[in-house]
Amino acid sequence: MAKNYSSKINKIRTFALSLVFIGFIIMYVGIYFREHPWVMTTFMLLGFLGIIGSTVVYFWIGMLSTKAVQVTCPNCGKVTKVLGRVDMCMYCNEPLTLDPNLEGEEFDEDYNKKKK
Repeated sequence: MAKNYSSKINKIRTFALSLVFIGFIIMYVGIYFREHPWVMTTFMLLGFLGIIGSTVVYFWIGMLSTKAVQVTCPNCGKVTKVLGRVDMCMYCNEPLTLDPNLEGEEFDEDYNKKKK
């Protein structure tokens, strides 16, 4: 069974974008409780916190992205960023590694985990 991999930066950006939409959905749910101001306010604040959380995640991944190593993908020729020992190309999902010991090995995200 093949796993669906994508670059770490894109995964985190997708999570942050989903937080925005989840926040909006929670806020819209609050509209149905107009007769109960405390319930409506609670939903509005929870939705707002989701949107603020997305801002924090976007800021964090932006800072992390500045420290990522830029490499040229051997498959598509575009410049992409690599986080950790192994990552995927942002454009064509080509497995990439900066570790010479992993050259030719089967791609596995577990290579990024620290061994205990």
